[in-house]
Amino acid sequence: MPEAIVAYQLGKKYVRYHADRPNTLFETLIRGAGRLKPKEVFWSVRDLNFSLAAGQAMGVIGRNGAGKSTLLRLIGGVGRPDEGRVVVNGRVGAFLDLTAGLRDDLTGRENIFLSGVISGLTRRQVRQQFDAIVDFSEVGDFIDNQLRTYSTGMRLRLAFAIAAHTQPDVLLVDEVLAVGDAPFRRKCYDRIERFKAEGCAILLVSHQLRQIERLCDVALWLQNGRRQALGAPEVVIEQYAASNRAEESPGNKVAAAAHPYRFGSREVEMTGVRLLAGDGREVYAINAGDSLQVEITFVAHQTTAAPLFNVAIKREGEVYCQASTKAAGVDLPPLAGAGRIALLFERLDLKAGRYMVDVGVFSSDWAETYDFHTRMYPLQVVSERAGKGMVNAPYHWDCKHLVEK
Repeated sequence: MPEAIVAYQLGKKYVRYHADRPNTLFETLIRGAGRLKPKEVFWSVRDLNFSLAAGQAMGVIGRNGAGKSTLLRLIGGVGRPDEGRVVVNGRVGAFLDLTAGLRDDLTGRENIFLSGVISGLTRRQVRQQFDAIVDFSEVGDFIDNQLRTYSTGMRLRLAFAIAAHTQPDVLLVDEVLAVGDAPFRRKCYDRIERFKAEGCAILLVSHQLRQIERLCDVALWLQNGRRQALGAPEVVIEQYAASNRAEESPGNKVAAAAHPYRFGSREVEMTGVRLLAGDGREVYAINAGDSLQVEITFVAHQTTAAPLFNVAIKREGEVYCQASTKAAGVDLPPLAGAGRIALLFERLDLKAGRYMVDVGVFSSDWAETYDFHTRMYPLQVVSERAGKGMVNAPYHWDCKHLVEK
């Protein structure tokens, strides 16, 4: 697939000046020119390298001030980089400040034409899309009313509908998918996924990590303007969440692990994980409906009070099955030294496909990550029964009474 966005050593800096900086030549002569110089230079984004292909979606996560919005502005052509370069192939559309271009004194109809033309469409193209925009926004009865009579939700729906029909090659989205009620949000998600299917490259900034996992093929974690991690969304999100938990919990220092899909403080360290069939054989594939045992060996390097173990079976970022000692009502005693624990799924009725088994050990309140392994243990589920759905539940049809006598 062709590259839609390429960032190479991208950097953008800003300067802070003294609060009492002279504003006139007279003030400069009286107080001196020293305070004309910048007080501080800081980099909002620096040394950033990545590429995004057409038809892919990248989620950008990080704390406030990490450089996420600056990155979107640079890609959208609002401002120039101070270092490196960014190349964007195709027409750029944006879901940023949705209502910024709307005018209160104009009707909904007039705002559609105005915003559509500002977004790069011709009047003819707006006219062709008009009915679809109105239908999507669900403001049909008010379309000829002035915008000042619209509620906040109606404004956002109209603005989103206009932006959703601009047919971009590259789409920039900044925290605007929580628009309207639940049915309308589903329409927004469906529209974003349709953009992807049509070959649009999407860059999504959001603090809603579930959105990133659901919509994106890759995730970028920014910290202080620099790339902290780039990879599969479920991996990057767990690293980001673990880092936040570490900072919020005094004494929990999450160490960088040698394995890219393993991290944690290692106060309790998992030394081995095996997937076992009912007869004790180590397996990497099972038939749907078979039993599965997840055996975990560990070492507690210091006495650790009441940890919890968790196992999740995932496919394409979605959790299909999860079991923790805490949810099962199992209260573990303080651990010290080596030990072993096992989880038994009496039957695993998942649909056929390739899954990953994630295993972790945490503090009892989930605040500290002792050891977490993700995307390290593949499991193939085999089934002769075709069909849709998340599970492969056992069933049969009773056909003895098709014809009543």
